[in-house]
Amino acid sequence: MRISRSSRSEVQGSADQPPRARSRSRQHRSARLWLAGVLAAGTAFAGASLATAGEEGEAAEAAPEAVTPFAEHGALEVCGTTLCGESGEPVQLRGMSTHGTQWFENCVTDESLDVLADDWGADVIRVSTYVQEDGYETDPAYFTDLASRIIDQATARDMYVVVDWHMLTPGDPNANTELAKQFFTEITARHGDQDNLLYEIANEPNGVGWSSIRSYAEEVIPVVRAGDPDGVVIVGTPGWSSLGVSDGSDEAEIVADPVNAENVMYTFHFYAASHQEGYIDTLARAADQLPIFVTEFGTEEYTGDGGADFAFAERYLDLLAEKNISWTNWNYSDDFRTGAVFQPGTCDAGSWSDPGSLKESGAWISERIRG
Repeated sequence: MRISRSSRSEVQGSADQPPRARSRSRQHRSARLWLAGVLAAGTAFAGASLATAGEEGEAAEAAPEAVTPFAEHGALEVCGTTLCGESGEPVQLRGMSTHGTQWFENCVTDESLDVLADDWGADVIRVSTYVQEDGYETDPAYFTDLASRIIDQATARDMYVVVDWHMLTPGDPNANTELAKQFFTEITARHGDQDNLLYEIANEPNGVGWSSIRSYAEEVIPVVRAGDPDGVVIVGTPGWSSLGVSDGSDEAEIVADPVNAENVMYTFHFYAASHQEGYIDTLARAADQLPIFVTEFGTEEYTGDGGADFAFAERYLDLLAEKNISWTNWNYSDDFRTGAVFQPGTCDAGSWSDPGSLKESGAWISERIRG
């Protein structure tokens, strides 16, 4: 279920099992989140001091200010087959994924994140750091700093962040294990004391079996845990994170031999115009046995281009709501392909808030995030 932002709801019960005790004090929040709250409070105080008595009366009758995602749910963890907040309530996050930051850094700014957080009401942003394709391996320090900068910006807006290690080609995540360890060591050293991060350690494994993916995960997860003992880790699945469907398999192998670690979820990606009955049926079954996070999907074809199938995409979103599966849509950029939400040139112009800058897919997904 999704908790309303406009007021904090009382939720009875919890998911399949209560959250385990967390190893860090829940009284601790990051300095960034604290500072954002102080600044917001100061702004509110300054505005109030200028108000007339009549304006104060009107303000008293106004609707309560929207509750931000982290303020509402706090630290997340896996409980049963879903995400839960600090109080044990089920949580469904909805938001956007960046495109590769090596190409579209200019689309992730304070102004664009204000639109995503405030206008669209997104709970979460996925920060996609490509490993190859002119990405992290070419300049680890630069791309670590870039990911860290976006994490800081999202944190200042009280959003959750999926830190995406966007391995794609080669498809075996073990080809980049040492780089992955380096990246997550540095990211958790900077941000591991925060409670708003989730770690996606292998975007889309392909051409490799589940046993290899699992062994990679069991090598990298301890690195993440060393810097963030309680962070949720999201593990890619075979067949470009299709739970194996794109390789002619299904979820059974993962269910029979899951990753040997706690607080772990599994990735499912879909593109509605390409991935239909066999994919959605597998997702429906798997979600009853595994905690799933849809960290990437589109209304279009799997290439990120071509015509959109909004009707089938709606079927997927209905299922994700029913199963309480969190999601991020691909992608928050002005790439020319169908799946990018903005028209080309939007990011250079800084016109993210202009409804005319949205492609058809952007208008569709922004309304679904608003919910």
